[in-house]
Formats: sequence, structure tokens, C-alpha cells
Amino acid sequence: MAKLRLLLVDDHEVVRIGLRALLARNPDFEIVDEAATGQEAVRKALLHRPDVVVMDIRLGGMSGIEACREITRAAPNVKVIMLTSYSDDDTLFEAVAAGASGYVLKQIGSDDLIRAIEAVGRGESSLDPATTARMFARMREMARRREESAFSQLTEQELRILAHLAEGRTNREIAEALMLSEGTVRNYVSSILSKLHVNNRAEAAAYAAAHNIRDYL
Repeated sequence: MAKLRLLLVDDHEVVRIGLRALLARNPDFEIVDEAATGQEAVRKALLHRPDVVVMDIRLGGMSGIEACREITRAAPNVKVIMLTSYSDDDTLFEAVAAGASGYVLKQIGSDDLIRAIEAVGRGESSLDPATTARMFARMREMARRREESAFSQLTEQELRILAHLAEGRTNREIAEALMLSEGTVRNYVSSILSKLHVNNRAEAAAYAAAHNIRDYL
């Protein structure tokens, strides 16, 4: 089996020396190079195309997250494990959003780090179940907030009218359902189009469907 080719990135030389000494003992690993900065990490990752980049999340200048984003964008086959000294959900979310395949605390044992690298090398994630659960909870909360903001400028009556509009009903049908005049509904529809920055009823209906308007009624 081919060895996993690794690039080690940390702005502290002592840490890099320690990582190299630890990982070089594994016969399945090959250390292709080291880097001390985010810019250097990007350059060397694109030069060597390692299987896995093991990178400190906090670097001087370009951060590890920024470097991860650049590496995974330019070389999708290169996997990145972020090393951090403490667990922080915001930073974890940023790292995963940047394309990181793993997020590992520096305090973990050497065997756990090796297993994490091996997992990422196989194309798996090295996030533990608790961390994964927190990340998805954060993603769901962000999605919920986006949905709320999608209709934040509409009044309750406009929401109701938009819901009917999304079902393909005419102004007359909406007026009858809500016991309004057809002219009043027409005015509401004009206001809705303006607030949602769409050009016509079809675009408004598509917007309403895409943002699950029924959840707000």
C-alpha cells in the first residue's frame, strides 16, 4: 500500500519537530515537507500535492482556515486536518466550511492523531460524533435564521397573501379566501414584490417555495 504523504504546518518550529518525530515513526507515513506560514503552506501544498496537510489553525498572517480554503479550492484531492489548542464551535464551523476534513485538539494522544490522519487519508472525516452533532446543530440554526430573515420585511397579512400566491391563486381567488377586495390584494402583491426584490408573481412564488413559507403561517 502506498504511503500517506504529509505536509506539516505550524508556526512553531518545536511543534513541527515534535510532529515530524512522531509521525515519521509510522511506516505508512511520508513527510514530504514542512511550512511555517499559511502562504508557505498553500505554496508547498500545490507544489507537492500531499495526501494530507496537518495544519495549525492559528498562524501568523494568513490563518490556517484561510490557507485551508485556498488549498482545498485549488487542489480538492488534498485533505486538510486542522490542529487547535482548544475546542471552539465557531472556529470548528469555519474550518469545516473552509474544506477541512478533520479538526483535532493538540492535546489528544499520539495514537488518536495517527488514527485521525489515517481516516482523513481514506477520505473519511475525523470529527468525533459529539463535534459533528454540534456542527449540524449550528448549521440548522443558521438555516433557521436565514429562513426567518427571508420574510422579515413582510407583515402577517402579506405572508398569508404570498402563501396563496405561491399556490398559484389569482388575485380574485386570494381576495375571496381572505375576504378582501381584489384591489387591496393587488396593492399587497405590489408591496410584496417590492420587499422581496422580485419582478413578478412567478418569481415571488418561487422565492416563497424555496424559503418554506408554510413554516411561518
